[in-house]
Amino acid sequence: MGLVLEVMILFALLSLGASFVNGALGYGYSSISTPLALLVLVNKIVNPAYVLLEAMANTVMAIVSGKKILKATFRRTLPIIVPIVPGAILGSLVLAGLATSAPNWARFIVYAMILPLILLQATGIRKSIKKETHAGIPLGFGIGLLYSITTISGPPIALFLNNQGLKREEFKASVAQVRITESYITCVAYYFLGLFGTKSIGWFGSITPIQLFEVIAPPVLIGLPLGMIIARHLNIETFRRICMSFDAWIVGFGFTRVLVTFFSVNINLANALYAGIVVLSLLILYRYLVTRTKSEYERVPIATRELQVSDPPLKPGSDQPS
Repeated sequence: MGLVLEVMILFALLSLGASFVNGALGYGYSSISTPLALLVLVNKIVNPAYVLLEAMANTVMAIVSGKKILKATFRRTLPIIVPIVPGAILGSLVLAGLATSAPNWARFIVYAMILPLILLQATGIRKSIKKETHAGIPLGFGIGLLYSITTISGPPIALFLNNQGLKREEFKASVAQVRITESYITCVAYYFLGLFGTKSIGWFGSITPIQLFEVIAPPVLIGLPLGMIIARHLNIETFRRICMSFDAWIVGFGFTRVLVTFFSVNINLANALYAGIVVLSLLILYRYLVTRTKSEYERVPIATRELQVSDPPLKPGSDQPS
């Protein structure tokens, strides 16, 4: 018996929405889908399925970027790419050592590490790092380690590359190169560690990573290209901020639920903490939208602004406004 129908529908819809965001931004599939997936299944089932899927999706994103832009950004991403290899291998060994039963502490680590990164990214912090190569080495190792344990690496990658002032096309190409490396290396490590053969049984039915992959893969064929197309007609920065705010809600929910089950935190206190996370993310988003609206207004020529707020012009030969 595989997944029950309701859970299959949940994962299919989750995959559709996450792949749409990934197509538009160049990242975001795991950071949106994994926190919710871990509320149902364990890391040993979720990770191999998602890593296999992302290896394919990231390949598509790289192909779409084109050889020219990939070559232009390769030197900048190489210091991040190389240390991903040992980081991903070490993280895979850590995951393989986890019990098949739901390890709440592993979920706690996922949520606790990702939530602040998402909130930082939502604030739109821009502070260029001068010694980019030196910073890329520990970042790459950390990304490889984080990705192989959690399948999530988009927030730290995006936070770093956004700070370096890359253009939109350069950003997507750089992210694609980093994510191809981490997903392929992790896939190989998972294969040799036998993680693709893991099986879990629970109220959701019985499931293996390959069976989960068969559920989440088809929606990506719709969501990924749709996101790429829609991105051409969106203000990407605004869309990214909205996605990060929503992502904070998802991760915050998973974080507070683990606090209840793992640390026996009072449910009312956990709910209050979750409300605080939601309010904080909304305040960050509101501040951005107000600032952006004000900035756009100030860019409008003064004469145009005066015309917009003044009375309508008079009709020719008349003392009454038209």
